[in-house]
Amino acid sequence: MIIHPIRTDEDLKKAGKRIEVLWDAAPGTLEEEELELLTELVCAYEEKHCPVMPPHPLEAIKAMMDMKGMTIADLAPIMPRNRAYEVLSGRRPLNLRMMRGLHELLGIPFECLMQEYPLKVS
Repeated sequence: MIIHPIRTDEDLKKAGKRIEVLWDAAPGTLEEEELELLTELVCAYEEKHCPVMPPHPLEAIKAMMDMKGMTIADLAPIMPRNRAYEVLSGRRPLNLRMMRGLHELLGIPFECLMQEYPLKVS
């Protein structure tokens, strides 16, 4: 088992192919150890070179509402209906109280909800 650092996208592709070969490695074998090490290297490379940006806050809210089968009326404990329409249309920013409520109700991470975004001018 010779494992090399992943420094380029080509190295990443090679590691991915090797991971596919090793995927069903038996527990406690050298192949399993190789799989574990390669997986760690791939994760480290992707974290550094392929960061995943959080979604736009309003898109995250709409997506989670859709996934949970919720409507604007379901946001009533957090904000009045007219305020929810203003927020979801991008005409009003989220405030801290709204962010806390949306985090609790929809499970959206704070770092997503706290992103700044331009407001639409009415």
